[in-house]
Amino acid sequence: MQPTPEQSPHHAYPDHWEADVVLRDGGTARIRPITTDDAERLVSFYEQVSDESKYYRFFAPYPRLSAKDVHRFTHHDYVDRVGLAVTVGGEFIATVRYDRIDATGRPASAPADEAEVAFLVQDAHQGRGVASALLEHIAAVARERGIRRFAAEVLPANNKMIKVFRDAGYTQQRSFEDGAVHLTLDLEPTAESLAVQRAREQRAEARSVQRLIAPGSVAVIGTGRNPGGVGRTVLRNLLAAGFTGRTYAVNSAFAADQATIDGVPAHRSIGEIGEPVDLAVVAVPADRVPEAVTDCGEHGVQGLVVLSAGYAEWGAEGRERQRELVRQARSYGMRIIGPNAFGVINNSDAVRLNASLAPESPAPGRIGLFTQSGAIGIALLSGLYRRGAGLSTFISAGNRADISGNDFLQYWYEDPDTDVALLYLESLGNPRKFTRLARRTAAVKPVVVVKGARHSGSTPPGHAVPVSRIPDATVSALMRQAGVIRVDTVTEMVDAGLLLADQPLPAGPRIAILGNSESLGLLTYDACLAEGLRPRPPRDLTTAATPKDFRDALAEALADSNCDAVVVTAIPWVGENGEAESGDGEVLAAALRTAAATGPAKPVAVVHVEIGGLAEALAAATSTAAVPPVARASAPAAPDAATAPADRAVPPTAQATPSTAPAGPSTPTAPGDHLTQQRPDTGPGDTPTVPTLGRIPAYPAAERAVRALAEAVKYAQWRRQAAVPGKVPEFLDDTIDEAGAAARIDALLGPDPDPRGRSLGHDEACELLGRYGITVRPTLPAPDPDAAVAAAARLGYPVVLKTTAPHLRHRADLGGVRLDLANEAALRRAYGELTDLLGKPSELQPVVQSMAPRGVDTVVRATIDPAAGAVLSFGLAGAPSELLGDTAHRLVPATDRDAAELIRSIRAAPVLFGWRGSAPVDSAALEELLLRVSRLVDDHPEVVSVALEPVVVATQGLTVLGASVRLAPPPARTDLGPRRLSNY
Repeated sequence: MQPTPEQSPHHAYPDHWEADVVLRDGGTARIRPITTDDAERLVSFYEQVSDESKYYRFFAPYPRLSAKDVHRFTHHDYVDRVGLAVTVGGEFIATVRYDRIDATGRPASAPADEAEVAFLVQDAHQGRGVASALLEHIAAVARERGIRRFAAEVLPANNKMIKVFRDAGYTQQRSFEDGAVHLTLDLEPTAESLAVQRAREQRAEARSVQRLIAPGSVAVIGTGRNPGGVGRTVLRNLLAAGFTGRTYAVNSAFAADQATIDGVPAHRSIGEIGEPVDLAVVAVPADRVPEAVTDCGEHGVQGLVVLSAGYAEWGAEGRERQRELVRQARSYGMRIIGPNAFGVINNSDAVRLNASLAPESPAPGRIGLFTQSGAIGIALLSGLYRRGAGLSTFISAGNRADISGNDFLQYWYEDPDTDVALLYLESLGNPRKFTRLARRTAAVKPVVVVKGARHSGSTPPGHAVPVSRIPDATVSALMRQAGVIRVDTVTEMVDAGLLLADQPLPAGPRIAILGNSESLGLLTYDACLAEGLRPRPPRDLTTAATPKDFRDALAEALADSNCDAVVVTAIPWVGENGEAESGDGEVLAAALRTAAATGPAKPVAVVHVEIGGLAEALAAATSTAAVPPVARASAPAAPDAATAPADRAVPPTAQATPSTAPAGPSTPTAPGDHLTQQRPDTGPGDTPTVPTLGRIPAYPAAERAVRALAEAVKYAQWRRQAAVPGKVPEFLDDTIDEAGAAARIDALLGPDPDPRGRSLGHDEACELLGRYGITVRPTLPAPDPDAAVAAAARLGYPVVLKTTAPHLRHRADLGGVRLDLANEAALRRAYGELTDLLGKPSELQPVVQSMAPRGVDTVVRATIDPAAGAVLSFGLAGAPSELLGDTAHRLVPATDRDAAELIRSIRAAPVLFGWRGSAPVDSAALEELLLRVSRLVDDHPEVVSVALEPVVVATQGLTVLGASVRLAPPPARTDLGPRRLSNY
């Protein structure tokens, strides 16, 4: 919408207030400012509001709006008088208005900071969370215009509106005056209001996903009249999966008398169906999609899966077509998966939806899979299918113009059918939100991510993402901080997902290794060391080991309190004729499962080499049922290993056949809860009961199994630590002048700051840092030898002489720094050498600084990335961080735990903690410095960059020798504002 000439030219139409929002039931709506063009919409809206709602709004019968009312409610200055409307299909469903007032309640202008607010929601849309969303947005508008409080008069019987105010989380006061409830809300966001907002966001977005993947009815638009084609393939897959709802085929080219196709009702449009349709799968050419969307929107379809291509992946014209598709769908309250999507699968027995092009439908299971690539989706589905893994849900989002991985994290967070979330991402549309959602989800279930297109400039066509300046290594570190398991390949993602879905989390890094191949055991041992695990010496069961030997050895390892996880290695048995016998995999699988089920709950992984049937049998989950023992007393006894040929293992003749019960536990459980802790008492000849348990993952290479196990170990450690979150120590408050720093920043930026920002001078930076308790060692300019001597006399010997020219800064290796100059003669000699070697003093800009105590040179930085937010970084100065990239990162605000982890997570960390007999540095002082820097950039978003280099950390205390600070107008923090969908 655009302003009309009647509106104040001083306050142009604020288009940044426009927003698409997801409501409580999962539908979408648009919030925008009301303009003078909305008079007819307002009148039509008001006519559809009940008399009771009108009475609650005006405190008296008010059947219709007068011309004066319409003028008043559609003419705003967007400062002292503001009105917002919620629209669906272009029509109003709710309005909110504020008027600035003074202390007596009369209309006022700034600096008055209070406003009266009133809402009206159409009765048909009450209960959808419309008023709550409107309150978030009108409060943000009011804060932008300098309003700090809302006042509202509500009739006592209007319980719904009172609840909207009460539940918002703002600080409020309530009184009863003149027969009405008088409410005053402080609009400053609180921890409670932010928590309320995010909880509502989670419920709404999860519900919007549920509407898409658990529909009661599906229409395939573009079902071909002949076999083959995209639409016909989707219809075939829907029927083959046994979808529990109603299915319709739609094609405008169907003959008028065609009643069915493939046994389902055939229609030429959604409107012809005559019954509600929840989900439409759109498989028509891109130029016909708008017509299909209109048909869906006008007939109440709740969501779309758009398989059609020809959008942003085709260039500028396609990008505009994609934006228009999203705008059109959202205007009707619909959300979209796609365009250019591969489809969705929901294996819930209550739904059985396969609205995709997947050639192989995965079995039901407890893994949720999201991918932005159809080709990768096909590969992942095929790999999971071959390995017997099951999925709860699968989504291939294509260009993800609307529904994204963030939405599915919201859904999976509380989905009882999903224990592990796997995501293949090629872009992050909202990195801050992703990090926040991933951290919350990872606290209850594993999140495994593969990030494609990791290098700068390789964003996939069709993906609109914010520009990020941080390298991929930083992104990976930030994901780790959020508990995300970041892996490099889709194969590693599947490997980790299989282990995490069906095995308990390990209590630590101690790994037992057992098997019938010494060489394979040693390879596994080496792989464990390479991944930072603590393996025990491999236990060689010899090639003569029977499945019973495997069972007993595994049971013993699981019962060992010094073991946290077990890797079983197995090679085929060798027959009497010297040929490998690989057909006994089911027997070995039954033995291993029995031991795993009846022992303490610890993860087990199997590494095997060409043992037929083993991987498949291990992948089959068992139910509580009687299973023949591995070696029954009534069966012929297996020869003792001592009497069997040394090159031959003789399996027992009694075989335990795994059950073919449905995959997955009977009730939702968290990782680590799948296996029973009790071992049944069984004697010779007894038939043991195998409790319900998940699959045991099998791997064709030791490195793959160990890498998956290592990821589980690190994730389990993160879960334990996340259970008790870190905090910002209170002692910082006593030495921080937040208000003084804010005033100084305002003065430095000036009334009309340059959007590009400005770098502070040395003295300015030191002053600002000093307000946060960060002291920078003084330096004095030395434009000539005499000035250098005078500076040294002022500072006191010994001193350092160094250049500050940009190309030589911090480059001691180029001779630009001379240390430990004890007297005037040494200083003059060093000055002459410096200028003779590197150039004139005017070029070198030399300075003198007093010597700091010896220690380890480190670097502390904080930067504001427009996509990820504020990032705190730490590393050793020089080659370790600059050449080798050995730098650790954490999101701001950092806690005491984050600071401690930060200095310990770099590869060169041993240098700080007594490497090769050196004295450990003062890590506590270093952690405190990190917290102070974090607090500075968190308190003042105008501080877009801080670099402390070098920071010399001694055995007691530290010294900051150099500092640079850059200020700029703060970037918008969309993650802290009212709920809104991304606009691509």
